[in-house]
Amino acid sequence: MATPAPATASAQPKVAHPQYAFFRGRVVPIGEAQVNVMTHALHYGTSVFAGIRGYWNNETGQLYVFRLKDHYRRFLQSCRLMLIDLPYSGDDLAHITLDLIRRESYEQDIYIRPLAYKSFEGIGVRLHNLPGDFTLFTIPFGKYIENEAGCHAMVSSFRRVDDNAIPARGKIGGAYVNSALAKTEAELAGFDEAIVLTEDGHVSEGSASNLFIVRNGMAITAPITDNILEGITRATLMQILRDEMGVPVQERSIDHSELYVCDEAFFCGTGVQISTITRISHRPVGTGEPGPIATELRQRYFDMVRGASEKHMEWLTPVY
Repeated sequence: MATPAPATASAQPKVAHPQYAFFRGRVVPIGEAQVNVMTHALHYGTSVFAGIRGYWNNETGQLYVFRLKDHYRRFLQSCRLMLIDLPYSGDDLAHITLDLIRRESYEQDIYIRPLAYKSFEGIGVRLHNLPGDFTLFTIPFGKYIENEAGCHAMVSSFRRVDDNAIPARGKIGGAYVNSALAKTEAELAGFDEAIVLTEDGHVSEGSASNLFIVRNGMAITAPITDNILEGITRATLMQILRDEMGVPVQERSIDHSELYVCDEAFFCGTGVQISTITRISHRPVGTGEPGPIATELRQRYFDMVRGASEKHMEWLTPVY
């Protein structure tokens, strides 16, 4: 199978523009949600964010937000890491989110982006004694990786940031420079995505997603201590694999070379959803086609998040 053609540096991503944002305590037209060029987070990456998806079910005419409260629980933990004190509880944030989505009247899949940031307007690298603020917008959103049923990945030359440098367990804005370096390296080399190693050479995750491999019928994913995001989709898939598919799951360090001898591999996360990896660094994964475990898992997952399955409706928040 040929390697995809290299991406061009001049290619511009298409961006859908919503009508509204929640900004400085109220809903405003999206064009009014602007910050000063002196804003601390713009200069130093002192922000945290979340990515949450909503899935449209055309048959029921309902939009379901997936694991909304769990996302905001992790979001507030990320705020604690960065000493950002918000005047909102998780329930408050969920209410703000649902209100904003209803104003947009979406009848399609969407992506929800909450952002908490140091709003101080001035110079100085620190976290303490600086005010924070919260903003939120929602946009129509489809695939993050276009080739999500047959992704080609490469092992990046960039290593994942360490917990003692910038904690990867939270979604800290500045840490995603590390992700951007790995992602761009992969795309400009003709791949869809990057796989990033820890400093000691074990597999960590994708540029902005968790990772599973399958060996001898067992699903394996890196432990939290290998500098991965504490992924909500990852936890969801571990439960589905174990409880519904009867596939054993092991959390352990993954050797670099295991990527080249595994039977299946796939990325997971809110953005990538479940993206099956069929080639890694020019080597086929298994047969070079999506494997049976990832294929069944994808079907179960998409049925579940759209409310097409009766399982785990407690994870879905209806918008309308």
